[in-house]
Amino acid sequence: MSTLSVIIPTFQHANTIVRCLDALFLQSRLPEEIIVVDDGSTDQTKEVLIPYLDKIQYVFQKNQGAPVARNQGFSLSTGDLVIFCDADAILDSSMLEHLEQALEEHREASWAYSSFYWGRKLFQGKAFHVQELKEYNYIHTTSLIRRNDFPGFDPSLKRFQDWDLWLTMAKQGKKGIFVDEVLFQILVEKNRSAYSTWLPK
Repeated sequence: MSTLSVIIPTFQHANTIVRCLDALFLQSRLPEEIIVVDDGSTDQTKEVLIPYLDKIQYVFQKNQGAPVARNQGFSLSTGDLVIFCDADAILDSSMLEHLEQALEEHREASWAYSSFYWGRKLFQGKAFHVQELKEYNYIHTTSLIRRNDFPGFDPSLKRFQDWDLWLTMAKQGKKGIFVDEVLFQILVEKNRSAYSTWLPK
């Protein structure tokens, strides 16, 4: 049986990260480890995480951006499968189970992804197709990836790091598998400078 690591990069997400964690603890398939990489938050993130410190691995670093935080979390993780869960993402209780099941049934796939809500707006995913992926990104960062197939995020990019990741993996001959379900929601907070502030088209 595979082991699964959840990596949560966070910057100024004190208002959402508790809800994110609570959803993870309600998963039908619980992860073996949860790693929170705090990328220099100056809000109340440290304080709100105190009750969770016996259940998570918490790492604080100076602000270096989401790709660096995600790569740092990966370097600390041990799971055969990893998911980079945004700190404003609320996962459906069956998400980890269903994505892992998809990878078990499709050994040729390197990652599994689903549809999701961004606030109230539905972003409907689609079956993996390299040419369409080159034209626009239809896969969110919060996807389940096989550890051995993960090449790392490009730390020089400020935006579209997930798109770059999927294109890099596709160039290496890897592909994703689409789970045709709405399995998570991104909470939208206005007037906050953090990672998930731009609305995908």
